[in-house]
Amino acid sequence: MSTSVTLPALGESVTEGTVSRWLKQVGDTVEADEPLLEVSTDKVDTEIPSPRSGVLLEIKAAEDETVEVGAELAVIGDPGESPAGSSDSGAAETETEQESEPKAEPEPAEDEQQDSAPSAPEEAQAPRAEAKPAAGGGTEVTLPALGESVTEGTVSRWLKKVGDPVETDEPLLEVSTDKVDTEIPSPTSGTLLEIRVQEDETVEVGSVLAVIGEEGAAGTSESIPQPEAEAEPEPEPEPEPEPAPKPEPTAKSAPTPAAKPSAAAQPAQTQTPAPSRAPAANAAAPTPVATASDASYVTPLVRKLAAEHGVDLSEAKGTGVGGRIRKQDVLAAAEAAKAAPAPAAEAAPAAQAPAAKAATPVEPSSLRGTTEKMSRLRKTIAKRMVESLQTSAQLTTVVEVDLTRISRLRAKVKDDFLAREGVKLSYLPFLVKASVEALKVHPKVNSTVDTEAGEITYPATENVAIAVDTDKGLIVPVIRDAGDLSIAGIAKKIADLAARTRSNKLSPDDLVGGTFTITNTGSRGALFDTPIINQPQVAILGTGALVKRAVVMTDPDLGETIAVRDMMYLALSYDHRVVDGADAARFLSTLKERLEGGDFGSEFGL
Repeated sequence: MSTSVTLPALGESVTEGTVSRWLKQVGDTVEADEPLLEVSTDKVDTEIPSPRSGVLLEIKAAEDETVEVGAELAVIGDPGESPAGSSDSGAAETETEQESEPKAEPEPAEDEQQDSAPSAPEEAQAPRAEAKPAAGGGTEVTLPALGESVTEGTVSRWLKKVGDPVETDEPLLEVSTDKVDTEIPSPTSGTLLEIRVQEDETVEVGSVLAVIGEEGAAGTSESIPQPEAEAEPEPEPEPEPEPAPKPEPTAKSAPTPAAKPSAAAQPAQTQTPAPSRAPAANAAAPTPVATASDASYVTPLVRKLAAEHGVDLSEAKGTGVGGRIRKQDVLAAAEAAKAAPAPAAEAAPAAQAPAAKAATPVEPSSLRGTTEKMSRLRKTIAKRMVESLQTSAQLTTVVEVDLTRISRLRAKVKDDFLAREGVKLSYLPFLVKASVEALKVHPKVNSTVDTEAGEITYPATENVAIAVDTDKGLIVPVIRDAGDLSIAGIAKKIADLAARTRSNKLSPDDLVGGTFTITNTGSRGALFDTPIINQPQVAILGTGALVKRAVVMTDPDLGETIAVRDMMYLALSYDHRVVDGADAARFLSTLKERLEGGDFGSEFGL
């Protein structure tokens, strides 16, 4: 019996989530509690586990689609079982399988799918093209209805070319709308006689897309000159530069792997101007998958990624349904290509090794010259940072702190601490401990303000938020009741939160309730910065890099002397609506005295 997988509650204030990535595909075997997909919310990115063991029968929420809590995401059942509610027709399983694969492709153009949750049931099966008798014989294929609010669609890719045989329900083309990208299957068996709508052309629902009939029917003669206009935009697909005129393949040969067969392209270029050769060249133009090396078709997103990363699609291994090449396959091939030069470098003479190492730090990023959609997390960060600056009057005060005594204490106890507590002892637990002690003395810095109500609230606890750098963006989990924890307890909390943040194991409740934030910008070498307040808090502390510097000190015996000390800048950004400059200075002075005193030996039994 099949089981529905629904979006669980992800926190009190979370009502919806966006499917960011499917970790399993239709037909895959899954175990109970094995991650099925990744979901992004305004609070956190997390994995949704399978509620049972079985086979993934159906995917009901596409990547980049936003759904409400409780909405159905997928169906899991026993091997050979059909999804609940599937069509009784013999082609139902085929349609579901064909539809599931495009859903696994995270098309960047679908960021507007936040409004598409109600249309999810319509997307469960591929829309069937309508069939109408053609005037010259054959059957007209029209653009079917793709949803209540969808009135038009853009042909993004033809999967068949004129003259190709097609079977009933076999995908003919891909169509993109403002809601979803989908495949249009053939309504009948026969031969593709004519293509009426070219790629990148937008037409209304009900428009004739193509004509299918018996080979040699009247429509065939009309279909040969029809793709004439396709010869110009078509060099973008990999195998197509062969029939195209020479100026266009030359312009796109750099990012297009298919520009390799120059010998085959040469005759086509010389014969293209001849009118007698136009039908042969044009007949091949509509197909984007004409060679045997590219047997499985790919979406425009995959082609674009392949061009950006220099991946030859003819050599990429597809892991999708039927061997289809997916975005993840292109990225994996790109990573493998980066790692490939390493053995060659090892085999090179030893004298060349230093030169190879010297070139590594200046290797340009693969993001250069590209454009990508902002993730939901990045949009949330951008929105909240701008709102923070628009909401509160922010400024920053900086002090310099001598952490030499803490450095010596840490060097003495860190090995025993790791063996006893199971986590490394960094400088951050000392900074958090000293900060919460200073917050208890200066509660204004730990407060929140409601200007409309004219109220300032001073919490009874110190809940310190720690900014964690991840590949997806900055995430700020909270150490609750940090004022009641020892340095060992704080170190364990930091290690736990950081690990769960980077592995998408946080819950939304881990990200709310903070009263004060610490961001360790010095971990990447920055001396100090002016951090933006994490609303509704009124202050955030930025810790700079720890550097050795010659400092003038006053010694009881030697008087003023110069010594090498471990120094760090601490930058406090605060909300001037609540915290005055004198309040900020007093807080930093208390924090500085606590850190420079270095009196933390009792925490380690010293």
